[in-house]
Amino acid sequence: MGSYSPETIKRLESTAKQVRRDIIHMIATANAGHPGGSLSATDIVTALYFEIMKVDPKNPKMEDRDRFILSKGHTCPVLYAALAEKGYYPMKELDTLRRMHSILQGHPDMKKTPGVDMTSGALGTGLSVGIGMALAAKQKKLDYSVFVMLGDGEIQEGTIWEAAMAANHHKVNNLVAIIDDNGLQVDGYTRDIMDPSSIDAKFEAFGWDVKNIDGHNMEEILEALSWAKSNNKPSVIIAKTIKGKGVSFMEDVCVWHGLAPDAEQTKQAMAELAD
Repeated sequence: MGSYSPETIKRLESTAKQVRRDIIHMIATANAGHPGGSLSATDIVTALYFEIMKVDPKNPKMEDRDRFILSKGHTCPVLYAALAEKGYYPMKELDTLRRMHSILQGHPDMKKTPGVDMTSGALGTGLSVGIGMALAAKQKKLDYSVFVMLGDGEIQEGTIWEAAMAANHHKVNNLVAIIDDNGLQVDGYTRDIMDPSSIDAKFEAFGWDVKNIDGHNMEEILEALSWAKSNNKPSVIIAKTIKGKGVSFMEDVCVWHGLAPDAEQTKQAMAELAD
């Protein structure tokens, strides 16, 4: 630990706070969207796009770029905010979330949105697609990594575990899965609906290298992503997070899975996220 400078950590934490403000702004403007899981994933997505991944907003289809799949596609506001802050499209596009003909629809669309590597939203599919991308890199002899973010509710899907088995079988060491382990899904706590606990043991049984981290500790996030990117096996980072992180009345409250804040709530959220 400790290979990242305090300046880097501070820069990324500041960027993450701005991404959170963007999330609240666009969901409030649209009066629709999924704030809870977007806010829990913010620190990880920020670390990926602003430090770890090899990407170029001026050349979004660069052949040897690192790929990111937001398998839990309903939390696309975090991805849209990060892409806008990175310069893939003007910030004003965030005002068009979920509107007819907008490039920012309710789930990521690789044919509409610059910087989106895979259309997603049908839960359970992202890891399988990530394996295909990782295998393509090896077949084409290209040097890139594929990062796939999954929800802890999403891993209740059986296709996730078929993919976990396939990843080890095909030795895709350029594949990194990230579990946004915030403990909540649309209908309540994951432990009450279909308990996914012992996630680490499950992936280890499928032959993956596993690391558990605090998903809101920027230094831990950076170290884990760097570890995974240089690993010799498919890797999974299990990030313990808080749904709605950064906004007090949203934190660990199930209703904020898919509810837009009203004007007064938006004002409070923005005040809490101010520098």
